[in-house]
Amino acid sequence: MRVVVSVGGSVLAPDLRHERVEAHAAAIERLVDEGCSVGAVVGGGGIARDYIETARALGANEIELDDIGISVTRLNARLAIAALGEIAAPSPAEDYETAGEAMRRGDVAIMGGVVAGQTTDAVGAALAEYTDADLLIYATSVPGVFSADPNEDETAERFDQMTASELVDVIAGIEMSAGSSAPVDLLAAKLIERSGVRTIVLDGTDPQNIVDAALRGKHDGTDVIPHGTDDEMSYWVQ
Repeated sequence: MRVVVSVGGSVLAPDLRHERVEAHAAAIERLVDEGCSVGAVVGGGGIARDYIETARALGANEIELDDIGISVTRLNARLAIAALGEIAAPSPAEDYETAGEAMRRGDVAIMGGVVAGQTTDAVGAALAEYTDADLLIYATSVPGVFSADPNEDETAERFDQMTASELVDVIAGIEMSAGSSAPVDLLAAKLIERSGVRTIVLDGTDPQNIVDAALRGKHDGTDVIPHGTDDEMSYWVQ
């Protein structure tokens, strides 16, 4: 089973406490122990936003700001690599070919950002498509996909299950609302729709949720099910 896990920077390292990074590394190691081939993508989180805000105040342009954010995601990726030790490729992959090669030889591939204008949400979806992953997991700070931003709209409802095209429609609607934040961005949603990869969006603040979702399909998040596939995956252990 090939799994790509996209972990938000605010989930992995909200305050640079090593315990959080170790706990997520342990979850990935559990997947490897169960025979999974794993690629992981790490976001920048609040630390990246702090750097970007400071650089913007200093006059940096948007491409320069994107590059700063990418640098921070790769620093966070190096934290994950340090925690994983020998089972991880020794440095963050800067392109999909390098990540795919690492996974084929049995290493855990770790990525941060890749190019300006593309979030790590999209990197996770692209890596899943490139490696023909069986499952893509977004470990976020919210428990799934909602009809609106739950931080902005108290009536927002969580979806237990949806199609990829429905995901695109929902995310597009959220992103059009000023100040709202979606669990994945629109480009990632469109890549998921194109690739047809089975996707789960869940609360990743407890790394055990990643393990339960990947190995057994058990979670309290949102299942994004490709058109024409069964609800249950054949290799989930019930």
